[in-house]
Amino acid sequence: MYRASLFVLAACGVLASLPAQAADNDLKALREEIAQMRQAYEQRINALEARLIKAESKADSAQTVAQQAAVQQNTVQQAAASTQSNSFNPEVSMILQGSYNNLKQDPNAYQITGFVPTLGEVSPGARGFSLGESELVLSANIDPNWRGTAILALAPEGGVNVENATFESLGLGNGFSFKGGRFFSGIGYMNEQHSHAWDFADAPLAYKAFLGNQLGDDGVQVRWLAPTDLFLEFGAEVGRGRTFPGAGNNKNGVSQGAVFAHMGGDVGISNAWRVGLSWLGSSPKDRSFDDTDSTGTTVSNRFSGKSRTWVADGIWKWSPNGNSTVNNFKLQGEYFKRREDGTLASNSTAGACGGCAAGFETDQSGWYVQGVYQFMPHWRVGLRHDGLKSGTVNIGLINSGMLSFADFPQLAAHDPKRNTAMLDYSPSEFTRFRLQWARDDSGIGATDNQLFLQYIFSLGAHGAHAF
Repeated sequence: MYRASLFVLAACGVLASLPAQAADNDLKALREEIAQMRQAYEQRINALEARLIKAESKADSAQTVAQQAAVQQNTVQQAAASTQSNSFNPEVSMILQGSYNNLKQDPNAYQITGFVPTLGEVSPGARGFSLGESELVLSANIDPNWRGTAILALAPEGGVNVENATFESLGLGNGFSFKGGRFFSGIGYMNEQHSHAWDFADAPLAYKAFLGNQLGDDGVQVRWLAPTDLFLEFGAEVGRGRTFPGAGNNKNGVSQGAVFAHMGGDVGISNAWRVGLSWLGSSPKDRSFDDTDSTGTTVSNRFSGKSRTWVADGIWKWSPNGNSTVNNFKLQGEYFKRREDGTLASNSTAGACGGCAAGFETDQSGWYVQGVYQFMPHWRVGLRHDGLKSGTVNIGLINSGMLSFADFPQLAAHDPKRNTAMLDYSPSEFTRFRLQWARDDSGIGATDNQLFLQYIFSLGAHGAHAF
């Protein structure tokens, strides 16, 4: 508006300088031209002012949008941080396992004569309906270098036991892997497998007699897989020796160790094999077992010394053209050799003992061989033979005359054996029903005919089983 006023004053000056005799029509034309110019300038100025107002409005709007975006970004970052702090999302699975057991002999009196594991480790289970060892599995990657797994066993008698709780390396390189915590030992073939992956409802007699059913320990393990076409694996473990043949010694350091090697490969496209050799060394202190002496009194015996066990294992698998969905066959077996020497103490008051101790040595062996054939989809049959030899048992308390053979009935010379047949049906990879019958001659003069009806259900994501 200020510029328009200046223009009007200038125009007036021009008019004042015109000659007086200017024609009226010329004055009129000039006035009209000035009016048009003023109108055009006013319109242009108004348009410029409108553009200015619009530009200022857009700037304010952009600032508001930027402020809103900043607030939104801050909110997203806070939400992401909150999500990250609660991002633990483990793989969860569960194994439901149970059975109906019909046993001729009282399971509370079951024993493997000639061998010393406690009753709870070798018993075939309770009569009638029974919940098996169901498992709850939690696992997840901890970071790019480590993975953690916890397996909680729901015991048949109630309560929860920590079966496995491990951390494992991811990608150490050069074929090496490392594991620590509580885990099943890598010795032999079956020991590292959980019971729901076994081909029979229970462990072979050799596992019961030499490993107390299954060897698990607290410690560390290292493995090395050779970079060869032939499968070649070496491993070593050290641990506390908390379970049989150890005794959970109250000491610093290591009470149990193991080394193992496995080798395997393919024969054509239809056959595969694996063999292995393992050594287990333990130094139990006051490893106890109960017995009944010659007076009929329940006594406690305690062994302290060294236990050394060798295990040789082998397995052969066949499936036509590598397709195991219709037909397949698996033959496996393991041989155990154990030597123990040390001191055996007894709290028996029979004979001249009255609480005594003397030397103790054993040299014992055992084995099993089993075959399982899938004769049509979902259906399998299997046979297993178990055998043990009590071998040489040298008891110093007997040799010295302080006690007699009648004071150690559980260590009487005996070669236990058992024959087992099974039929199972698996409508899917998550479900299995099994019928099993066994004739068990583990105890002297106490043949046990055992019938098992078993179910196994797998819920959730569950890792593939070993070869």
